[in-house]
Parts: sequence; C-alpha cells; structure tokens
Amino acid sequence: MIPLERAEAFCAAYGLRAPILMAPMAGASPPELAIAVAKAGGMGACGALSMEAGAIASWASKVRAGTNGAFQINTWIPDANPARNAAHEAQVRAFLGDWGPEVPADAGDAPLPDFDAQCAGMLAAGPSVISSIMGLYSPDFVAAMKARGVRWFATVTSVADARAAEEAGADAVIAQGAEAGGHRGSFAPEDAERGMVGTFSLVSAVADAVSVPVIATGGIGDARGVAAALILGASAVQIGTALLRTVEAGIASPWADAIGQTAPEDTIPTRAFSGRLARAIRSPYTEAEMPDPAPYPLQRAFTGSMRADALASGDPNRMQMWAGQSAALARADGAEQVVTQMWAGARQLLE
Repeated sequence: MIPLERAEAFCAAYGLRAPILMAPMAGASPPELAIAVAKAGGMGACGALSMEAGAIASWASKVRAGTNGAFQINTWIPDANPARNAAHEAQVRAFLGDWGPEVPADAGDAPLPDFDAQCAGMLAAGPSVISSIMGLYSPDFVAAMKARGVRWFATVTSVADARAAEEAGADAVIAQGAEAGGHRGSFAPEDAERGMVGTFSLVSAVADAVSVPVIATGGIGDARGVAAALILGASAVQIGTALLRTVEAGIASPWADAIGQTAPEDTIPTRAFSGRLARAIRSPYTEAEMPDPAPYPLQRAFTGSMRADALASGDPNRMQMWAGQSAALARADGAEQVVTQMWAGARQLLE
C-alpha cells in the first residue's frame, strides 16, 4: 500500500481527516488543545498520569462540548514500588534544597493516583482510543476495552516491544524514537538508555515486524517529518513538541520561548526531574553536578516544590521544559492551523 493510501485508510478507521495525533502530554494536554487538533481533523489527547477519575471525566466532557472529534486518553503502566534508601534520599533532598524550597523528609511518601481507578475512569469516559506507555495493559483491561469498542494504542521503543504489544491485542503501536520530548516509553526503566533508537530506524523496523498500523512519534515537527514517517511505513504520526508553542497549549512563556530557540543538540535525556529518563531542554539544573536521581516516582516527588517554584517565578534555569530534538520547528500559531498546514504540506510532498 502506498503511503497516502495507508494514511487515508487509518483516517477512515478513526473518523479523521488528517493522520496526525496529539501526543498525550501529562500536564500539557488541556481540553482547548485537544479541541483545536480535532477541529483540524486530527485526534486530540489527554495525558492522565496525574489525574483522578473525576478529572478524566471532566476533561472528556469539556472536549465533547467543543468538538465531536476523536480523542485518546493515556496513562502509564505503573512500575513496582521502588526500593527506598534513606541516606541517598537525604542527599537528593539536600541538593534540591539549594535549587528551591526545602524538601520535607516525607515528600516521597505521597501516594500516586489509583491506577485501577484511572483505568475505570478512562473506560467510563468512552474515548475512541486508550493508549499506554511504559508497558502493556493487563489482559482483563484489554478485554474490557474491546468489549466497549475502545481501541488500544501501545507506545513502544523497540521491535521486541512492538511484537509483544501486537500479541497482547494492541490495535496499533506508537513507535517512539529517541528524538521525542518528554519521557522515554520503554517497558522497563533500565531499557530506556540502552535502547535509544531513532525514529527513522525504529518506524521502518516496526512496520516490517507487525501487521497492525504503526504511528510514528519523536522529532516530527513539520510536513517533511510527516511525509518521511509515512514513506517509512507509518500510517499516522503523533506530535507533541510541535504543539507546545500554540496558544491553546498554555505552557509557561519561558518554556514556550525556549522551544522556539532550541537546536537538536540543546536537548538532553535526563532523569533529574522525575527519575525516569526524559528528554528536556538543557538548563543549569540539568547540567549541574548532582547525586544520582532517586527512582520514579520518588525523584518526581522530591523535585515537585522546585518545579512549582520555578514555574511561579518564571525561572527557566530550574523549570521542567520537555522538548524533542526538532523543537525549533514548533510554531507559535493556533493548533488548528499547525495541524491543517502540516498535513496539507505532507500531502503535497507525497503526491
């Protein structure tokens, strides 16, 4: 099947006019952004990592009030509880106290949202798609999704994980290249750094290995990237950083401004903010000599007060600024315009 035919078949299956999905960015996927992407014919998204079931329902209700377009809801497959090391945690907290407010000794004890309740909330919201990252949903939850007619997209970072996702019942796989901003979606935390495969190599290999549609993500910032991904075998693309400078994204101005000025080499994979490997814009904090970060979610909890203080003060030196390697391609236009023009340009290149 030629690239345009593959993309059009994907669009027909999901009620889209453009094979462009908004990345489900936790903390940066407001309803307004999902609505704008859907109005352009793409698929909106919600990153529900930190959301309780009620917040998920509210998000879905707001999106449906603004568009009848398709959307996906995503959350992480949780890791096992990390081993605790009081002495090391004290070192991390002391270091972070030099970068922001003092970190209380019990900061790492804060509970995460209940995963089972999140899964029930996602099902109740009735999205077109529920997606996963950091692993695979249980057979029981996959069966519950399929019983309700909800499709499952599984984020993968290797050929082996793509095959495992297809075998587990995924309706499509999201092949995340190492260029992607934000968290690396490897099933096991220790695989994140070992498997830093670029989007071009990953998408073509995954497309050859599985029979379900492949959605390319990572470093796709304009029409050229969309066209290239489709030529390599993808049926659609997922974009995140390319949408973060839009007015609908509503991120902090220093972060948005930095995205527009960031060369590929100015991003770095780091565990310094959350304990999980993620690509961010280089800053004095990411470059500082620091203790080994605590594992996720402890590091995320320990850096919470610093991140909040940096956001409140507009300080990019300490701010969590996720960005992919094609960040400088992101445009400060409306999200509907970005998606519309990206697909129109890609079509022209492919035709």
